[in-house]
Amino acid sequence: MRQARAGKAPGQIGRWRGAGYNPAMHARFYLPGVPAQPGLLVELPDDESAHLAQVLRARPGDIVSIFDGAGREFTARVERPSRRGAQATLLAQVTPRAERLVHLTLAQAVLKGEGFDQVVRDATMAGASAIVPIVAVQAAVAPAVAARGRRIDRWRRIAVSSAKQCGRASLPDIGEPMALARWLDQDRADARMLLAEPAAGVTPVPLNTIRNLPVPHSVSLLAGPEGGWTDAEVELATGRGVVPLTLGALTLRADAAGLVAMAALFALWDVW
Repeated sequence: MRQARAGKAPGQIGRWRGAGYNPAMHARFYLPGVPAQPGLLVELPDDESAHLAQVLRARPGDIVSIFDGAGREFTARVERPSRRGAQATLLAQVTPRAERLVHLTLAQAVLKGEGFDQVVRDATMAGASAIVPIVAVQAAVAPAVAARGRRIDRWRRIAVSSAKQCGRASLPDIGEPMALARWLDQDRADARMLLAEPAAGVTPVPLNTIRNLPVPHSVSLLAGPEGGWTDAEVELATGRGVVPLTLGALTLRADAAGLVAMAALFALWDVW
């Protein structure tokens, strides 16, 4: 491997290239609305272009993957690696990794700090089809703050980043923050469940009993805020046919409960 120039430490990319490994060859980039036309020259968005050119230091001729967030993925050849408007030629459409057969919507109460960021990252990785921010009564975030556009934009960027990392070609739909009652009015899932603590005033259904029920085509899962659901919220949801569900006696963090429940349900149903 060549010695670095005086005064400049060799970068990680340089060491990889010197060892015969090109990180750009394993990279995935998001381009919404990409036409399904092999041979077409496409231009990446600026944030994806910067990642390709500045972080990965891709070179003309490098082979990468491009996905559209709606289930399509292509191999592509880098033509112009630039931090703005990088260009690549689509080579072939490839079969993306399989999506879950059960369409799961995670309706998660908005959390304080970066809690909801982690929910979006992990739910995307676990295979959620949609993520809905719910403005709960005991949420630590004010409704006006939860509805700010830049928060929603950040959550969508996090979903893109998580999909790139885990290999998904489809992105979960991330809706606008809404009150629980409004969401219950418009949700049309085949099955609806609410993660409930034993002290919530209802008798929750143990998770293992789900095994004996028919596998639904779609399911919505409600996960509460740090302070938990109020009795009125639980009563409202169960009055609309939502099934209270328990994950056991342990108290889980608000940003982890939904992920644990998703993983358990998918495992019980044995679906991909």
